[in-house]
Amino acid sequence: MKRPYRVVVAKPGLDGHDRGAKVIARALRDSGFEVVYTGLHQTPEQVVQAVVQEDADAVGLSLLSGAHLTLVPRVVKLLADQGLDDVLVIVGGIIPEDDIPSLKAQGVAAVFTPGAPLDSIGTWLGEALDAREDTRA
Repeated sequence: MKRPYRVVVAKPGLDGHDRGAKVIARALRDSGFEVVYTGLHQTPEQVVQAVVQEDADAVGLSLLSGAHLTLVPRVVKLLADQGLDDVLVIVGGIIPEDDIPSLKAQGVAAVFTPGAPLDSIGTWLGEALDAREDTRA
């Protein structure tokens, strides 16, 4: 990584299971990222506010509730409304394969489902953020 990138990890919606989000947050920290975990039951507005306040480079949304096709597009839109379309949005959790193309078409950079190796998530994110930095230079 070119620098320690800041990532907000959030649990939008009513899903009350955050073990996976905490595991991802820890794995990203171990990979050299600065991680801010927002906790459970965040609204899309709260997630975007955390991204703004933390000046985050990326936001990771963890969803197990099945509300990903409602909550994720709302976060992406709110980021764009704030002029933050350069913030990488990644999604993880129980996401049906058939929904992944729709999420990507709406601006999600990557979707990681159960079983994705933790180190591959950090590696992918670091490379994607480095590539973004290269295009800015």
